[in-house]
Amino acid sequence: MTFTPHGKHLIAGKWVASETTFISDPAEGTAHPFSVGTPELVAQAATAAEEAFWTYGYTSREERAIFLETIADEIEARGDDVTAIGTSESGLPKGRLEGERGRTCGQLRLFAQHIRDGKYLDRRTDGALTDRTPPRPEIRMMERPIGPVAVFGASNFPLAFSTAGGDTAAALAAGCPVVVKGHSAHPGTGEIIAEAIHAAIGRCKLHPGVFSLIQGGNRKVGEALVTHPFIKAVGFTGSLGGGRALFDLCAARPEPIPFFGELGSVNPMFLLPAALKARAHELGAGWAASLAMGAGQFCTNPGIAVVPEGAEGDAFVEATATALRNTGPQVMLTQGIAKAYRDGKARFDSRNSVRPVMTTESEGRTASPNLYEVAAEAFLEDHTLSEEVFGPLGLVVRIGSGEDMPGFARGFEGQLTTTIHMDDGDTDLARKLLPVLERKAGRLLVNGFPTGVEVVDSMVHGGPYPASTNFGATSVGTLAIRRFLRPVSYQNLPKALVEGDLAL
Repeated sequence: MTFTPHGKHLIAGKWVASETTFISDPAEGTAHPFSVGTPELVAQAATAAEEAFWTYGYTSREERAIFLETIADEIEARGDDVTAIGTSESGLPKGRLEGERGRTCGQLRLFAQHIRDGKYLDRRTDGALTDRTPPRPEIRMMERPIGPVAVFGASNFPLAFSTAGGDTAAALAAGCPVVVKGHSAHPGTGEIIAEAIHAAIGRCKLHPGVFSLIQGGNRKVGEALVTHPFIKAVGFTGSLGGGRALFDLCAARPEPIPFFGELGSVNPMFLLPAALKARAHELGAGWAASLAMGAGQFCTNPGIAVVPEGAEGDAFVEATATALRNTGPQVMLTQGIAKAYRDGKARFDSRNSVRPVMTTESEGRTASPNLYEVAAEAFLEDHTLSEEVFGPLGLVVRIGSGEDMPGFARGFEGQLTTTIHMDDGDTDLARKLLPVLERKAGRLLVNGFPTGVEVVDSMVHGGPYPASTNFGATSVGTLAIRRFLRPVSYQNLPKALVEGDLAL
């Protein structure tokens, strides 16, 4: 690796050091000191972002598209170093980091192409009716950027949901400057991506306040960021507790602002009778692979399987357990996440209503898979069993029969995803289940596993609370750009002022 982090913040085009530092905690390799963020740095970055908005918010779609593509180019130019520092800090394998880098650059280019065609602006015009009594003036409407946006880097995606990830790409595409609070789990990865964005700003000759990175290390940084009056929206991916605290701060501001938080989900799967009868072993092996992928550190990890009583359900549980027994320990993203996983397992071990099917002990920063089983009645009586355990832990909920599933599904809180596994003989039951599940999640799958999220126009990565704080939004796909826009009507505008995107 040729890249060595210098540990500074990027504030409006300048690399700035703080008086105090924290030391990174990489899964492997050398630890490095990084400057701790401060409220004063937040104020400098937010002020620069507001200044930048007066030019960047009025750039052409083509200028912003070129900027996004240039960021992707600069990230790819640093590709080997990005992979090296990312694997060192996170413990994720090289292939995962390379794939995530491809996704990050791909969504930047997808957003560039999306804003070029202009459809996201939802432009509308109602012509003047001068002969009507009373006359109606011409009214035009168009989506406009809302102003500077704060983005919080995620722990589990050092690239795709962090410094230049989906929230940042969406805000920049919309015309909004961005202030990123880097995640302390991968500060070096954040730094090298910030260098790429900084280089793109220079190449495109944009105001340096368009992007700033403030490293973490201090909770006050996040609080100062979401409460600064120049910040007009927040994008967040993280824990329910941390996200809810920031959401409340946004709502309590003198000027409340939208908080687009993705907070947690157990992503329940419903295994219907005919599918179980035909392919219980296949489904069990597939669930185990999805459950343990990346040490279970995906927000779409399918943590719960709802399975009817009977021999086919027993076969599914045994197939899952067999596959998980062949899965070795994996390195987790941070020591804190590893401890939280052990605490989650201990919560299940302490419940008399829960039967351990296949359990292991995890140590240090590694996690091994675990599988439990509980009756549907006991599950409904204990809310903690429906809370996310971030890691490779699965819970099988045994229900009397498939016909009980629609009523049982109503008891779930909001989810990012829900899944139906079915065959042709399950169509009538699936038809009853579908209306319930579509009220519970932003994405509903049939005969698949939710741990892959496609970055496409039709993707929804969000859902009712507590999966996210805004069920009408998505953090993945081109619709994500619209989170950082607001509609403006222009009434009786002189023709001389109908310019740029307003001119249909």
